[in-house]
Amino acid sequence: MIDRILARRYKILENVGGGGMADVYKAHDQLLDRTVAVKVLHAQFANDKEFIEKFHREAKGAAKLTHPNIVNIYDVGEDEGSHFIVMEYVGGKTLKEYIQQQGFLDPAEAVRIAKEIAGALEAAHKNNLVHCDIKPHNILVMDDGHIKVTDFGIARAVSSSTMTYGGDVMGSVHYFSPEQAKGSSITTKSDVYSLGVVLYEMLTGTLPFNGETSVSIALKHLQEVPVSIRQIKPSVPPVLEAIVEKAMNKEPMMRPDSTELYMDLEQAQAMLGGKTPMAANTVQTPDPFATQVIPRVTPDMLQNNPPPTYNRQGAEYGYEPLAGDDQSSKGIIKSRKFMIGLVLILIVGFFAGTFMSYGNFWSSVEVEVPNVVGRSEEIARQMLEDKNLRVKIADKYDADVPVGEVVSQYPEAGAVVKEQRQVIIYISRGGEELTMPDLKSMSRSNAEAKLKKMGLKIGAVYEEESKEPAGTVLSQDPRSGSKIAKGKSVDLTVSKGPKKAGVALPDYSGMSVDSVQANLEANKLKLGSITQKPSSQPSGTVIGQSPGAGAEVKEGEAVNLTVSSGAATTTTTTSPTAPSQGNKKTSPEQVLKPE
Repeated sequence: MIDRILARRYKILENVGGGGMADVYKAHDQLLDRTVAVKVLHAQFANDKEFIEKFHREAKGAAKLTHPNIVNIYDVGEDEGSHFIVMEYVGGKTLKEYIQQQGFLDPAEAVRIAKEIAGALEAAHKNNLVHCDIKPHNILVMDDGHIKVTDFGIARAVSSSTMTYGGDVMGSVHYFSPEQAKGSSITTKSDVYSLGVVLYEMLTGTLPFNGETSVSIALKHLQEVPVSIRQIKPSVPPVLEAIVEKAMNKEPMMRPDSTELYMDLEQAQAMLGGKTPMAANTVQTPDPFATQVIPRVTPDMLQNNPPPTYNRQGAEYGYEPLAGDDQSSKGIIKSRKFMIGLVLILIVGFFAGTFMSYGNFWSSVEVEVPNVVGRSEEIARQMLEDKNLRVKIADKYDADVPVGEVVSQYPEAGAVVKEQRQVIIYISRGGEELTMPDLKSMSRSNAEAKLKKMGLKIGAVYEEESKEPAGTVLSQDPRSGSKIAKGKSVDLTVSKGPKKAGVALPDYSGMSVDSVQANLEANKLKLGSITQKPSSQPSGTVIGQSPGAGAEVKEGEAVNLTVSSGAATTTTTTSPTAPSQGNKKTSPEQVLKPE
């Protein structure tokens, strides 16, 4: 392959990598005089027409993406049986090589890289393209530290129902999602899971799941929970562990989308860059409201704070002295002392309660309450505590907000309060829990009506060929019998009818025989007889066909053509005794067999 020139333009210089589907070469674009990367599909796929068609279609889809963190795709083509994609050439190393070189990455650097990957995925997902193979090997680290996502070779349109090819799951077993492991429906959330695995590896230097075989690893993605990040690296901030756990949720519906993940990473990046963790030996101001050891009440305390006295009618705070009672003045003095003490206690209690609700009155420092609505509980808590605010957690049922995220807060975002002010954050516990009905074999309209009646929403609707009538529900996510919160979305896969048995013939009128023959071969059809007939059309032009345009024909069938022989010249054209023909009879119509 070295020194070969593809499409009379791209000169192959050296091999720079490869994988299970293709090899990647550094090449020189002789037309534009620039260095490019050329990915050449392995020869084993070269004769698979369906695979080639998908390869070209999906490469063209990826070529529409424009993002600073995505490798640009310049061209796609074929040369002497070699199918290739021409891409932007990016020097440097892969993220996998970088992780192996460093051991593990600093949390701030890991978050920055993950955020750039999330931004690239957000661009792809907005263009209805799922990458399907996010892993450090497909992330290129440039010399300036920024990254570019590459290898959309098995990327799929969001409308695709599965990601299987030839019965085997495509992807990288250490990084793919549970739904990819099962070979079931994929969505943009599948890429989010893979990015969660990549972030886990960046932070710890290890993979969440390992095993002796691909199947054993795939089963762990489906069944097991990885070792806690902070158990491996206690120095990793809790907020990052929370982000990874959420991204790697085994239920796609419980994961954030790429936009939400980008926002979480952006917030985490601001936290890591804005304030360093407090040192272990730093002296902190004691919390006046923390649980404390209080001295027991002694007899001396009781003597100095006597109970109130009563008069003979039961009136509080003193009594009517009897004649000669020399204790009356003492009783009145004690009752007054108690009254003063009681008032002081009430005042202290009032200010203590006010302090708890409105902040530290002895402090002149005021802070602005950040907006934590939509954040996870862990992130929200850290954001508020970074502002020297105290946090109180309250539960709230809300089907429109994912479980574990903040529904609302008090005081609201933007309010200016004293430090140590208590902020209440209401955490979503989901909506009313429902049991998913069995929608399989129902019509799409009936399934949607049933879900709507239950208070559920319609999510993504995928289509795939099936022997079932068009519009019939084939599968659902979540599955029948599982629990789902009211107000959540349900994804459906519906039939688009059986695979067509034949090919609808185009109108070949006006085409040359060679062009028609190429089209027939591409559709696995044969060229039948060719009949020449006088016509005003140019000689050699197709003027008729059998079966006709629009007819459906099966693979291997023959198509007969009628071709113009040019306009009739004189009345002698059909003479049976013309010298040039000898005794052979002729007619204006001649049947020819293809060579």
